[in-house]
Amino acid sequence: MLQDEIQDFKGDVGIFIQHFKKGKTVSIRADSIFPTASLVKLPLLVGVFKKIDPGELKLNKEYLYRTDRVYGGSGLMQFFKDSVQIDLSTMVSLMLSYSDNVASIWCQELAGGGAAINPLMEQLGMVNTKVNSRTAGREAAWQQYGWGETTARDMVRLISMIRQGKVFDKRLSEKMYRYLRNQYYNERSLAQFPADVATASKTGSIDKARGEVVFVHAPSGDFAFAVLTKNNEDTRWTIDNEAEVLTRKIAALLWNYFEPKNKYTAPDRID
Repeated sequence: MLQDEIQDFKGDVGIFIQHFKKGKTVSIRADSIFPTASLVKLPLLVGVFKKIDPGELKLNKEYLYRTDRVYGGSGLMQFFKDSVQIDLSTMVSLMLSYSDNVASIWCQELAGGGAAINPLMEQLGMVNTKVNSRTAGREAAWQQYGWGETTARDMVRLISMIRQGKVFDKRLSEKMYRYLRNQYYNERSLAQFPADVATASKTGSIDKARGEVVFVHAPSGDFAFAVLTKNNEDTRWTIDNEAEVLTRKIAALLWNYFEPKNKYTAPDRID
């Protein structure tokens, strides 16, 4: 079924799916390298909490925002007034819920940059996940992939390890997971599940690449999946972008496959 959905896609697709109770996995180019776009914010989250663990960073510590930090793209902080005080918890929330680029770059700095985050990813088993931007020695990778690079398998593994408390202790893991459950960008996969089903997720988007990783607390058991695309012919920033339509189709297919007793058809989009 998945092959039927992706066979005519004008670009490259990587998919990894894992149903934990059923013990089932599906891999389609799951170990191929794709641009992270804003999916890089999951490794940034882990990097920040690596510093929180020993007390080097604190979520309630306040920082002074200056307008020389303005960076375009998604997010709200670029519109803040100069000299606003903001705490780390708010920055993490903005980074994940609104995919705020200013907050994300700041969090990357506080985590020690790619020089600290990349070895951490390797230690956790995500050997194909790298922060490229503002990281010495990764200039060529930045030219090819942008802010970061990853695989569908790595993204599922990372969000699952956070959920299962395998990155840090339960206290820190649950806090990270709570941030990931609050998503403003809910029009892709999340719209294909009943609204009362708990999920944690992150999307990533640049012109020629769109991706999403989702952890779903379904009635018959948890499952997680990642759909990554690159070299996309359709670069439009519209709801009917081919990669976003494909992601929604895959999410709907997975829900109805894993939940035959709870089949769901998403209502019409509210524009």
